[in-house]
Amino acid sequence: MSCFSDINEFTPNQHIDTINSVEIWLKREDLLHPFISGNKYRKLKYNVQDAALAKKAILTFGGAYSNHIAATAAAGKQANLKTIGVIRGEELANDLPKTLAENSTLKFAQTNGMDLHFVTRQAYREKHTPTFQENLKK
Repeated sequence: MSCFSDINEFTPNQHIDTINSVEIWLKREDLLHPFISGNKYRKLKYNVQDAALAKKAILTFGGAYSNHIAATAAAGKQANLKTIGVIRGEELANDLPKTLAENSTLKFAQTNGMDLHFVTRQAYREKHTPTFQENLKK
């Protein structure tokens, strides 16, 4: 069962040009979904399905302008899953209303239900360590 019933995975190939007998085609992955398109959909699909089956949240990492953060938030909303975004740059949380007013990516993620968790750049670099991961659970 797919959490993405409105997505047609078979996107068209569009002929762009022929130059010196070489045909140029474009795979239109941008047509998958308005917010979860292309490689974002291909990377998220199975993780979202597994999380939905297990009834677990999705935790992901990214920068303040990360399209992956936005796509994960949209996918979580569509699958009725809690999403948590660990965002590089703790200074962005100092004035969150201002940050959201100036940053459409984070605003979109929050509007789609993502909990934003801001961390220092140093902590972000250590996201793979057991200590960092234990601190996330608190």
